[in-house]
Amino acid sequence: MALAAINPTTTKAWKKLQAHFDTIKNQPAKQFFAEAPHRADDMRIVWEDFYVDYSKHRLTSETMALLLELAEEVKLKDAMSQYFGGEVINQTEGREVLHTALRNPKSAEVMVDGENVMPEIYEVKNKIKGFTEAVVGGKLKGYTSKTFTDVVNIGIGGSDLGPAMVVESLGYYKNHLKTHFVSNVDGDHVNEVIKTLNPETTLFVIVSKTFTTQETLSNANTIRAWFLKSAPQHAVSKHFVAVSTNIEKVKAFGIDEKNIFPMWNWVGGRFSLWSAVGLTISLATGFDNFDKLLTGAHKMDQHFRTEDFDKNIPVITALLSVWYNNFFKAESEAVIPYSQYLNQFATYLQQGIMESNGKSVDRNGDKINYQTGTIIWGEPGTNAQHAFFQLMHQGSKLIPAEFIGFTKSLYGNQDHHDKLMSNFFAQTEALWNGKSKDTVIEELKAQGLSEEKIKELSPYKVFEGNKPTTTFLIDKLTPESLGKLIAMYEHKIFVQGIIWNIFSYDQFGVELGKELANTILKEIEDKNVINNHDISTQNLINRYKTHR
Repeated sequence: MALAAINPTTTKAWKKLQAHFDTIKNQPAKQFFAEAPHRADDMRIVWEDFYVDYSKHRLTSETMALLLELAEEVKLKDAMSQYFGGEVINQTEGREVLHTALRNPKSAEVMVDGENVMPEIYEVKNKIKGFTEAVVGGKLKGYTSKTFTDVVNIGIGGSDLGPAMVVESLGYYKNHLKTHFVSNVDGDHVNEVIKTLNPETTLFVIVSKTFTTQETLSNANTIRAWFLKSAPQHAVSKHFVAVSTNIEKVKAFGIDEKNIFPMWNWVGGRFSLWSAVGLTISLATGFDNFDKLLTGAHKMDQHFRTEDFDKNIPVITALLSVWYNNFFKAESEAVIPYSQYLNQFATYLQQGIMESNGKSVDRNGDKINYQTGTIIWGEPGTNAQHAFFQLMHQGSKLIPAEFIGFTKSLYGNQDHHDKLMSNFFAQTEALWNGKSKDTVIEELKAQGLSEEKIKELSPYKVFEGNKPTTTFLIDKLTPESLGKLIAMYEHKIFVQGIIWNIFSYDQFGVELGKELANTILKEIEDKNVINNHDISTQNLINRYKTHR
């Protein structure tokens, strides 16, 4: 069974949306609320510890009805059944997309090739639990019988971004183990990390499905060579573990087979933190917190799977993205978490969203003539307010934004949290309502400025407003609430991909550059190897070779 391949621009709903857009595209923010007094109550979703407000958007109830009609017309419900049911919806790679199975309860049944994969999933989870408890509790020691103090995760892409983001996000819940992440093939990166480590008390987690990824293996080999300067060869098996499917290559590296954690083809790398790829998360926060992360994600899975579309958080947020991307032609979205713990959240989402939906060929194999994908960026508030908010408030670009905040702080410093959240609420209000010229003039008059000065300054102090935001107000940053939030974005990606009629789960776009890099590397290493390049690239390579 294949996903329906429907060009969204050919649907009745799309045509109605285009006509509707032309009637409201210039409607001022205040008019939306004036015409719908109950708008703030109607355009919100309250689910568990999440309060989602999407009333500050340039749309009406009619817009939402038409967007929901679009979701029905592209057969989103059927696609969701295939998504959760283990159908091969990653058709270009011939794979299922079943990261949701990783957070299912043990009693669930998920079939892949006629086999229920849940027993295997729980076998790996139990292995993660046992290993975590042995390391954290000091039962498992290094080659000199010292307990571990540091854990280094060696991976790139989904093998790095997810675990690194979650470990930072759950910093409040971390145990005594210090965690480090090595990803970039830049040798300065790996050397900056290892110079602070004691080889006797450091555990290394190599994450690579194939155990052939250039960046990961280069870093792993460099670290192993550094380790063996002070440790015997047999000590490698006590200090290195792997998350991989390539058993033979892992064993050849020196890792004990009992310390290999398996991966599955039906889990894409950028959605794999729920699997053994999350081993470093478990080590850093304890298995119970890792399990709570999965529990939260499963709750969002159930919400997405069973809730009506008009009260479905991933569906509504995805439809809002389509509205701005395809009708207002807004090319980017900002994600602004008001928590320093979520410093890496937007970075993590960049891979998940841009690698998934950065496609220009549809599910029919045809070139697309409408926008897909969105550019994702952002930083935590309030830092972001002193950086790029000027562009959002008074720039010429329309940038829809998602604000994420928490009712309770973790350390309980109420004074700081009240100031943080007052900014959180104020920014969405300011972006939406702006400041009129009349208000600016009155303020400047109150400052005692001359009429001439007021006339000169007033244009620069006007805020147009009409800048759309979605607000996520969550009770508290916990492993469970973080799991819900991550899963929400995963499902938002899925819905966008279905509407845009693209395959969201392959990533062929990352391969060309890698192939060319391997070719160029041979040319750099061996002067007798000569390849054909454009003259610009050839000049750059020659300059590098003569000056390195």
